[in-house]
Amino acid sequence: MNLRASAPLFLDLLQEFPAVAILGPRQVGKTTLAHQLCAQWPGETQYLDLELPSDQARLQDAEAYLANLAGKLVVLDEVQRMPELFATLRGLIDLRRRAGLRTGQFLLLGSASGALLQQSSESLAGRIAYRELYPLQLHELESKDIAARDRLWLRGGFPEALLARSDVASQRWRSQFITTYLERDIPQLGPRIPASTLRRFWTMLAHEQGQLLNASRLATSLAVSGQTITRYLDLMSDLMLVRRLQPWAGNSAKRLVRSPKVYVRDTGVLHSLLGINSLDALLAHPVAGSSWEGMVIEHLIAAMPEGAEASFYRTSAGAEIDLVLELPGQQRWAVEIKRSSAPTISKGFHLGATDIGATHKWVVYGGSETYPLGEGIKAMPLEQLQTALREMG
Repeated sequence: MNLRASAPLFLDLLQEFPAVAILGPRQVGKTTLAHQLCAQWPGETQYLDLELPSDQARLQDAEAYLANLAGKLVVLDEVQRMPELFATLRGLIDLRRRAGLRTGQFLLLGSASGALLQQSSESLAGRIAYRELYPLQLHELESKDIAARDRLWLRGGFPEALLARSDVASQRWRSQFITTYLERDIPQLGPRIPASTLRRFWTMLAHEQGQLLNASRLATSLAVSGQTITRYLDLMSDLMLVRRLQPWAGNSAKRLVRSPKVYVRDTGVLHSLLGINSLDALLAHPVAGSSWEGMVIEHLIAAMPEGAEASFYRTSAGAEIDLVLELPGQQRWAVEIKRSSAPTISKGFHLGATDIGATHKWVVYGGSETYPLGEGIKAMPLEQLQTALREMG
C-alpha cells in the first residue's frame, strides 16, 4: 500500500512529542502506517503487538524492558489492552526528559479512542499527541475520477474493502469485518452484550443514517431502556464506527433542534449492514442520499485543521444546514450536501446561513466542476473542498 497522506504529520509529531497515539478502528491501516513510519524513522525502532502473548510476556516487567530500549522508537500496538503501561511510560518519559531525550520515544496504536484517552490522559498529559487515522480518503486514491469516487462511496475506505478485486470480494470482507467486531473484538474490550443484539442495533442505526437520534424508538425496538441505548451508542462511538454529529451550539434566538444526528461512519460498512452490494443497488436505495451525506461529512471532518469544530444546524421553523464548520480565523462555513449533479438550494439553507452568520457557503455535489450558484454560494466537488480544508492546516 502507498504511504498514507497523513504519514508526514505523524513524523512531525514524533519530532515534537515524546509519545504519539494513532487512533482508528481495527483494519483501518494503523499497523501498516506504523511500519511505514518506522521505515522512515532516522533511528532504531522496536515493534510490539500487545495482542500477542509473546509480546505481552516481554512487558511483564515493563519498566526494565522499556528502559533497555532508550533511544529507540517503540511501537505499542493495541495499547489499550495493557492500560497499566501508561504510568510506566510517564516515568520513563520524565526520566529521559531530564537526561535530554525529549521526543520520538513511543508510538501508540489504539482502536478504542475513549478507552485510550481515558487511560492515558491522566498519566501522559502534556507528553502525548493524539491523531485519528481515517479510512482511505478520495485524495489518497491514484485515480480521482467519478468512477473511483463511486467505488470509494460503495465499498468504503477500509483498505482491504476498497482495494478488493471485485464488489463481491469487498462485500465478503466487510461482512467478516462486522462479524469479527461483534463476536471477538467488542467482547475483548469487556462489554457483555450479545452479538445478535448489537448487530440489530448497528443495523437499525444504518437504517436511520443521518437522522436525528431517537433513543426512545430504538429502545422500544430492542426492548431495552434508553440508558442501554446510550451505552450501546457510546460503545460504537468509542470504537470509531459511529459518529454523533452534535447540533450547533452558538448563540441564536431561534428554537434549535438539540438531538444529535447519527451516522455509520464508513459507507462500506453501512452498505454491508443494509445488504447493498452494487452501485446500481445503492443508487436505487432510499439510503443513497444520506449515505452520500455521511461520506462527505467524514471526508471534510478528516480534513479539518486542528481546533476546528463540526456540527449541523436545524430549527423548528425549517432552517437547516447539513454541516457547520467552525474554522481558524473566525471562519464559519455552511455546507449543503447534494448527491445530484445539478444541485438546487432550499430556502432552509439560506435561512440557516443567515442565522449562524456564515462567512462561506458551499454546496458539495456529485459533479466535477466548481461554479457559483448566486447569493455567495459556490458548488464544489468533494475533493476540492477537502483540499481547501487540508491547506488550512
